Amino acid sequence: MWAIIKKEFKSYFFSPVGYVFIGLFLIMFSIFFYTDVFYYQSTNFEYIFYSGATILTFITPILTMRTLAEERKTGTEQLLLTSPVSITKIVLGKFISATLIVVITELCTFLYFGILAYFGTPHITTALVTLLGFLLLAMSYISFGLLASSITENQIIAGVITIAFFIFLWFLPNFSEVFADFSLINLFANFPNGQIDIADTVIYITFIITCLLFTIIVMQRRKSVR
Repeated sequence: MWAIIKKEFKSYFFSPVGYVFIGLFLIMFSIFFYTDVFYYQSTNFEYIFYSGATILTFITPILTMRTLAEERKTGTEQLLLTSPVSITKIVLGKFISATLIVVITELCTFLYFGILAYFGTPHITTALVTLLGFLLLAMSYISFGLLASSITENQIIAGVITIAFFIFLWFLPNFSEVFADFSLINLFANFPNGQIDIADTVIYITFIITCLLFTIIVMQRRKSVR
């Protein structure tokens, strides 16, 4: 699996994908940082991630829409399916490599934390809890993005399906409070308060595992009909 992770991780930087994802996020994050710090005179690093979660909703497909769809379109999927590496390792390798890009992006945000430390005293523990929640949200988005990419050979369609699903979950609680726990972005709300909610964490992990399992099943079925 390490070979898959290494190959996929390198591919993000051998193409514009990794740079575009990190660049877009940091540009938008910088705008919200400027608004919060210099306009509202706030030194709460964690609250900026409320806006960061919104950004993530729309740019995650940049990382995921090509992962499996492109393999299918170019025909290299057949090489993957017939390789000695298991489908599970292939899917996990692609998932982990995309997650590493998000981790790098999060590490870049510590630059903003340093700026805030110069002007005030941001709470490091709360910031770390926020980053954990943000990572869980990102991993949830990536896992569904992989699933969407596995069911089509068109990258654009995979991206549209991913964003549409995220937006649907986002507004689902507006129809009924019963669906409050189904909104991934709403689950993130407690983390910027410095609280690691066990229930929210379990929901994130369950969602991630479920999406990855469905992706593996889709790939296994495709392998069995070849």
